[in-house]
Amino acid sequence: MQIQYALELLGTLVFAISGALAVKDKSEDWFGAGFTGFVTAIGGGTLRDIMLGSYPLSWVGDMNIIYTILFGVLLTSFFNKFLQNLRKTLSLFDSMGIALFTVAGVEKALSMGLRWEIAAIMGMFSAVFGGVIRDTLVNETPVIFRKEIYASACLLGGMLYTLLNYFQLDRDINFIVTASFIMSARLLAVKYHINFPKI
Repeated sequence: MQIQYALELLGTLVFAISGALAVKDKSEDWFGAGFTGFVTAIGGGTLRDIMLGSYPLSWVGDMNIIYTILFGVLLTSFFNKFLQNLRKTLSLFDSMGIALFTVAGVEKALSMGLRWEIAAIMGMFSAVFGGVIRDTLVNETPVIFRKEIYASACLLGGMLYTLLNYFQLDRDINFIVTASFIMSARLLAVKYHINFPKI
């Protein structure tokens, strides 16, 4: 469980940074940035835990998650100019967040004895819901409603994890391979404007 826990904390950190950066584009209010960073970081995990019936919610039962979010918001504050000057910074942190949360969500569902299909879906929900909340709060169209490859990368990644798990690939290697696949798919889609066709 060590690597799963580490991935969840790292995903929490990068989503907190992602949420804080999204608000900083629009406002100097760091309470607002902190709030958005918080709900971005805990949104996906909260939805996952509620749907799985896992209580207490992960962030309620673990103060390390709260401290990690606070650290992410403070990190964004101290290095804001540097982060804002990097092109595609939000996409970078968002891609890291969805990759890590997908893996953590799939693993948690599998550890509860659920079928692989449900585990893959739980991984996707874990990954994308925080970003949906973030985009809604800053009055942007949620990324899952755009043409960009986003939730589909998480779902495919979740399926990849369950497949490799079925073939009994070492768990830590599976974490790394799946997270790398999701992050690479997302970043390549952003860089080369790879989109789904409109309906």
